[in-house]
Amino acid sequence: MANGTLGQADLAAATDTTVYTVPASLTATVNVSMVNEGTTTAAVRLAVAAAGTPTTAEYLEYDAILGVGDVLERTGVVISTGKNVVARSSIADIAVNVHGYEA
Repeated sequence: MANGTLGQADLAAATDTTVYTVPASLTATVNVSMVNEGTTTAAVRLAVAAAGTPTTAEYLEYDAILGVGDVLERTGVVISTGKNVVARSSIADIAVNVHGYEA
């Protein structure tokens, strides 16, 4: 069981990226932050998905706008075993961090 930082990624533009997967037989409670480190506005997506390509129903955020230096945070997200935290951005320069604990 891990605690603390569970996953981190620098997103490539227009690419679904699995940042964290809940290990077998565990659940996780996580906080997710996405920060725009670039010089242009970004449209970002965040999902808790069964696979690396989310379905429409699995999105927590869909094309939310992040200005330069802006942060999007989702806290207290409880995730079932085997599920993935998947992020996507219209631009590169978006950093994603998943922090929490597994039980």
